[in-house]
Amino acid sequence: MKREVQLLLLALAIFLPLLAVISPNEVQPLGALSKAIHLTPLQRDVAFWDSNGDGIITAREVYTGFRSLGFFPFSLAGLLINLFFSYPTRLGHSYIPDPWFRIYIDSIHKAKHGSDTGIYDSDGNVREPLFYEIFDKLDSSAKGSLGVGDLLTLLKKDRVAADPAGWSFAIMEWGTTWLLMQKGGRMWKKDLRQCYDGSLFYRIRDARMNAEGWQQGYGWREFVTRLWR
Repeated sequence: MKREVQLLLLALAIFLPLLAVISPNEVQPLGALSKAIHLTPLQRDVAFWDSNGDGIITAREVYTGFRSLGFFPFSLAGLLINLFFSYPTRLGHSYIPDPWFRIYIDSIHKAKHGSDTGIYDSDGNVREPLFYEIFDKLDSSAKGSLGVGDLLTLLKKDRVAADPAGWSFAIMEWGTTWLLMQKGGRMWKKDLRQCYDGSLFYRIRDARMNAEGWQQGYGWREFVTRLWR
């Protein structure tokens, strides 16, 4: 027993000094995982675009994030996200606007807008009953999915008076979501739920790195065809 204790002390004497010189980047995966556990679903939803894990999303990170999802035609348009959402998230730190239009993840809940579904609460947590209620009420196929007509009904239902900014943001967000995940002309419950906690973005990025690629998304023809039915 005494010999085992001596060996343990010797091992600690050898390895503890080595741990002290490990660079922050080498232990970042563990730190990033620990941090992610404490993020709200809304914070996790946008953390995909925080490529360096500093809690701030720059316009460049938004651009490269959309590129990694295969949104090349929309990467530049995605920069509008910084323009519209930087100042609300900046209010968690200062009343002075960020000159670089950066987005602050820890106060992303301040960027919530009107005329939305209300699935995210004021703290950025997901109200699960409201999420499933959308499919219970609007899923015309009864297959756990939403088509274009269902989305239009949803947008009309959530629209409140005198809120053109909220209407515009809702249309932009749902339109982008459709282009990202639709399959067979419909958005499926599993995919949409993963979108609300951000895990879908990593799934798409990883799929695009494989030979088969991401087999969903876009669907302009399906959208226009169903829009006029």
